[in-house]
Amino acid sequence: MKRIVLFIATNLAVMLVLSIVLSLLGIGRPGAGGQLQLGSLLAFSLVVGFTGAIISLLISKPMAKWSTGARVIDTPQNSTEQWLVATVHGLAQRAGIGMPEVAVYDGEPNAFATGAFKNSALVAVSTGLLQSMNRDEVEAVLGHEVAHIANGDMVTMTLIQGVVNTFVVFLARIVGFFVDKVLLRNNEDRGPGIGYMVTVFVCEILFGLLASIIVAWFSRQREFRADAGSAQLLGSPVPMQHALARLGGMEPGALPQNMAASGITGGGGWSALFSTHPPFEQRIAALQAIR
Repeated sequence: MKRIVLFIATNLAVMLVLSIVLSLLGIGRPGAGGQLQLGSLLAFSLVVGFTGAIISLLISKPMAKWSTGARVIDTPQNSTEQWLVATVHGLAQRAGIGMPEVAVYDGEPNAFATGAFKNSALVAVSTGLLQSMNRDEVEAVLGHEVAHIANGDMVTMTLIQGVVNTFVVFLARIVGFFVDKVLLRNNEDRGPGIGYMVTVFVCEILFGLLASIIVAWFSRQREFRADAGSAQLLGSPVPMQHALARLGGMEPGALPQNMAASGITGGGGWSALFSTHPPFEQRIAALQAIR
């Protein structure tokens, strides 16, 4: 979950900063006479929307290392690290991808995989996960993360995020133009007024939240696929079922501030809409349906 939350947060931050800077420079705003050029606006929206997503993808691996303090295992220092590297190597071979970097970080039970390219990704596990699970369960979790890499999930997320970003930027400016010209009746030849700028800023935040719901839905579907991928790599869904059951019975620990939202793992109400992972019960049921 950490890789998704960090990706979305970084992407939104880049998109908002880039949008504000370009707008202050007069790029993407209605020109003199207050005419809105839809073709130019769409091109502007595509640039802003995909730039944030692509930058987030390219820096995902170093950002994940920095935010968690993950230590890449270059030379295994004990039997556990030797087993980790060997297990990830075997899973990567079965999945048909290059050997990812393997890292360990201090923290409560968790794991993640990230990286822009299948053959140069990163798989990291926490010390809490290693201490609270047996090796069959840890291997299942590693299989889940390797399946994310093999499925190209970070690239898929980038494309989805870029598309929804484009709509956010585009629609926010359409609404801003409408508010400025129709509701506030600003007809000044010098260009959009304060109503346009304020409306665009507010709409980008609101539409960004709605976009996050869409991205979170796609993320939940990918988790089911990664669970199934782990079952395929291990030859049985049982280890992943046991791992999920074990995780479901654990008390979540504190996470870094920039990853606080990753503490949402399911439940009802509004939190479920923004959750990047389905409830453990649903994931276990989906695995039980595998024949």
